[in-house]
Amino acid sequence: MTDATASPSSAKGNRFTAAFKILAFDKAASIGCLIVLTFCLVALFAPLIAPFDPTEQHILDSLKSPNAVYWLGTDEYGRDLFSRMIYGTRPALFVGVLSIVVSIAIGVPIGLVAGYRLGWFDRVIGWLIDVMLSFPSLLLALMMVTLLGSSMVTLVAVIGFSYVPVFVRLTRSSALVVSNLEFVAASRSFGASDLRIIWRHILPNVLGPIIVMGSLSIAGAIRDEASLSFLGMGIQPPSPSWGNLIRDGIGVILQSPWVAVAPGLALTLSVLAFNMMGDSLRDMLDPRDLASSGEKK
Repeated sequence: MTDATASPSSAKGNRFTAAFKILAFDKAASIGCLIVLTFCLVALFAPLIAPFDPTEQHILDSLKSPNAVYWLGTDEYGRDLFSRMIYGTRPALFVGVLSIVVSIAIGVPIGLVAGYRLGWFDRVIGWLIDVMLSFPSLLLALMMVTLLGSSMVTLVAVIGFSYVPVFVRLTRSSALVVSNLEFVAASRSFGASDLRIIWRHILPNVLGPIIVMGSLSIAGAIRDEASLSFLGMGIQPPSPSWGNLIRDGIGVILQSPWVAVAPGLALTLSVLAFNMMGDSLRDMLDPRDLASSGEKK
């Protein structure tokens, strides 16, 4: 006999329990979340972890191979590569996370209004989004950085802006489906305002896909930041970034391959971890997976 009078807090607790069960049994999800957490801690405590100042030069130790003093070797200026990689975690996560926060803050409200109201606003937004999506995100960011100059704030703004169409289109399509459901029509018949319906009914029901897309987009934003830095349009030397570390290592890759390989592996691992975490979030927020997990309980 089912309990028809289960409280909302109990249902929410069961939902979280089922979600964490999925996370516990999904090894890929657990590994991805652990790697992301590790990168976050490394970025936060970089001054305590790095054995050297990332800009400190030891010319006599130029291009040293990995050893007990320089764990990942040194670059052509004798700078400790391990310390530079540690500090390179900061711009990668800062730009990657904040740029997606910016794109969500801009794209989600536009998508909600477009999907709920339709009409001329939806047609205009759809046309603008099609124009923006015709440009690859990296190319669009590169054009904007060329016009505005390179700085941390500029990178966050331009990469965030380049991902706005993704969240507008996703939110718009999800809001269009939810706005045609019966509980929204019932709220409208009781005189609820459009703002209240969007805030109380539509937004909570479209958050799942937005969270998943946000996690996956962070991986893309980290890659874009590294690509711009590699091209000399992102973080400028001597400040370390995985992108400019890879660029510095390309010139000496035959002589000292670790200079390019080590930051390349860090970039690959971070992108892979965020993608794995996004896949786990998709499973955790999928009602069918949560229901099946609850049935196995």
